Amino acid sequence: MTDLSLDTTPDAREKLAARLAENPDGVLEVLAREHGVSTLDATKMLPAENCRFAPAEKFADVMGDLTGWGDVLFIVHTPSIVLECQGTVPPGEFGRGYFNLHGESPIGGHIKADRCTAIAFVWRPFMGRESCSIQFFDQDGETMFKIFVRRLEDRSMDPAQVARFEDLKAQLAG
Repeated sequence: MTDLSLDTTPDAREKLAARLAENPDGVLEVLAREHGVSTLDATKMLPAENCRFAPAEKFADVMGDLTGWGDVLFIVHTPSIVLECQGTVPPGEFGRGYFNLHGESPIGGHIKADRCTAIAFVWRPFMGRESCSIQFFDQDGETMFKIFVRRLEDRSMDPAQVARFEDLKAQLAG
């Protein structure tokens, strides 16, 4: 059985911040849980060179830009599942309270964009390899979904997508 206990000591936040400053690798959702903070709080503790935030109001702009990136890795990470889907981000539009994604892609669905409170541009090691992702956070401080720059056959990141990531980050997150 998994130990679900949390480190809720007063210095848990400081411990996590120190850990991420020393080594920003790791599953942020797990680290957050272990230290009794939200995933958003843990992400905000990443060193500045690893993370920049854009306002949630830029949700549609980010999603619109992503439609031109080609195949990406779309991840939904909950306590019960890590769901990964590769494909292009289809165009979306607002309707009936959702941001609706429809197109010829395995990525599709209906996103409650009004629950998005932060968008993070994250560049950090993950499992020993550099990674780039755009992460969307909800009102509870948890990850709604993440979109990762795809990897090529040699496991390196797609340089064209890295350039798009950097351009969008510069435009929206400074």
